[in-house]
Amino acid sequence: MKKFVHQLAAAIIFFTRIPLWKWINIPSERFSEIIYLWPLTGWITGGVTALAFWGFSILFPPMIAIILALGVRVLLTGGLHEDGLGDFMDGFGGGKSKEDILRIMKDSHIGNYALVGLIFYYLITTNTLVALPHDVIAFMIFSADSLSKTFTVVMINTLPYVRTVSQSKSKTEYKKAYLSQIIFSFIVGLSPFCIFVPYQLWISLLAPIFVVFLIRLYSLKKIGGYTGDICGATALLAELSLYIFTLLYYNVLR
Repeated sequence: MKKFVHQLAAAIIFFTRIPLWKWINIPSERFSEIIYLWPLTGWITGGVTALAFWGFSILFPPMIAIILALGVRVLLTGGLHEDGLGDFMDGFGGGKSKEDILRIMKDSHIGNYALVGLIFYYLITTNTLVALPHDVIAFMIFSADSLSKTFTVVMINTLPYVRTVSQSKSKTEYKKAYLSQIIFSFIVGLSPFCIFVPYQLWISLLAPIFVVFLIRLYSLKKIGGYTGDICGATALLAELSLYIFTLLYYNVLR
């Protein structure tokens, strides 16, 4: 139990700015064992974002409430996934070879591809969410967060890491999860979606599955594996595809 608590605390510290390190002394090796708990941290980040939307929607129109809620998530996470998506856009947009892609993704400066990509990401995300039925938005935000982190577990567990530990931003190479841990991840990651989202919308799961498959295939072809930035991009693009397909269901398929 103590090991689990340390691993969960390490996962929360990694994904949020909650300063658990002030109260819990976590052995350094625990930070490499946390990937199976990433969907559980999505309950925190997604839950806070959904609650923020609910609170803001009492005071403001839906669009403003969504923008403010997403801003709360950025503050909570430190823009971790957004940094990954930006680096992913810069690296794969401007890099010609594996070495170029990895070098560009490592660069802390934001490039044209990242800037344009993040602008389009937020424009599409906010406009897609605001177009959904109002009573579905908070549940989708909560469910998509933990679900998207489940896909990053798949990415890490099925691809080799292409950097060395010293080249990693987090200075950590994550250990692949055991089968029992992967099952735990899927149960935790899918539970909010299955519980809070109407079963008619479960078909929308096909969208992030397809998007993650394409990202995995593309990453394997271009650089032979994954990086942390690719995981961050995977999480956000999986979320976005889920929102888009859900909207497509309401507008076309229903």
